[in-house]
Amino acid sequence: MFKNFFFFIFLILISLVVSHLDLINYGLGQAKGQLNIVQKAVPIEELLSDLSFEDSLKQKIRIINKVRQYAIDSIGLQNSTNYTTFYDQEGKVILWNLSACAPYEFTPKTWGFPFLGSFPYKGFFELEKAQLEKAKLDKLDYDTRIRPVGGWSTLGWFSDPILSNMLNRSEGGLAELIIHELTHATLFIRDDVTFNENLASFIGERGAMKFLASHYGASSPFLTDYLAQQEDEKRFVKHMLFAYDLLDERYQSIKAYPESVKEIEKHFLIDEIIASLDTVSFHNIRYRRIFEKARPNNAYFMSFQRYHSVEDSLNHLLTHQFNNDLRAFTIGMKEYHE
Repeated sequence: MFKNFFFFIFLILISLVVSHLDLINYGLGQAKGQLNIVQKAVPIEELLSDLSFEDSLKQKIRIINKVRQYAIDSIGLQNSTNYTTFYDQEGKVILWNLSACAPYEFTPKTWGFPFLGSFPYKGFFELEKAQLEKAKLDKLDYDTRIRPVGGWSTLGWFSDPILSNMLNRSEGGLAELIIHELTHATLFIRDDVTFNENLASFIGERGAMKFLASHYGASSPFLTDYLAQQEDEKRFVKHMLFAYDLLDERYQSIKAYPESVKEIEKHFLIDEIIASLDTVSFHNIRYRRIFEKARPNNAYFMSFQRYHSVEDSLNHLLTHQFNNDLRAFTIGMKEYHE
């Protein structure tokens, strides 16, 4: 009897392994890639005392140190060993993000992961693997997108290092990135990527402004430049969220149409969205050329909804419930979701 029972359990375990073989292989690949980075990362103290390491890069690392401490002390983010080590990417992209969306509605492709929940994107340390998965989704008529990732949070599973390519960013962009990722490590809601990303973007941007004003002064060129960049980004984001709403409304209205007609309607509306960028005023002309190399699709438009769609609601909370106190806001969000 016990032999039959254990044999039955063994068969169940084997079937689970076989049915989840792709997920297991993916998980092992991701763990291998992350461990490789963690193991090769060096303490930042070594770099700061290394006479051969560029002074300009040392200065950026010192800024990260100050941003990290400011995020803990003044924003209320969790203290950890994140960003106390450094990994040299040698100028290469080391992680790619794949996302996918249905072609005529804003329904994302999701991937489920044990303990973490479901995500509307998937990371790869090898571009070829991302491209293979993209090709499979393309055959299923998904709109797909692969983009390089400049920083990410392992949510406490590993000690996240400073990546060398981060040091190419401006002081404001660097502060925003570090605070964004530290927010993920502080508060993560299972199966709610839209909230997680919106919150991290919101705290990252406002935290960067506060850090620059505190560290360099309210009239410093670092803050002035960052605010100009933010103004451009906000205008572009607003345009893309408006585009998302236009497309969503059109998809709803043509739901019963043949796919050939849906494709024509979608194509011409996206043409109009791209052309209407000329009506938006930007400081940096790069936004005028942003779609020259790659045409946007549903996966692209949906990323703006994922990262910025509830910003107004979060800003209302910060202003009216927390009196513009970002630290109180952060702690309030943690307490509410515990």
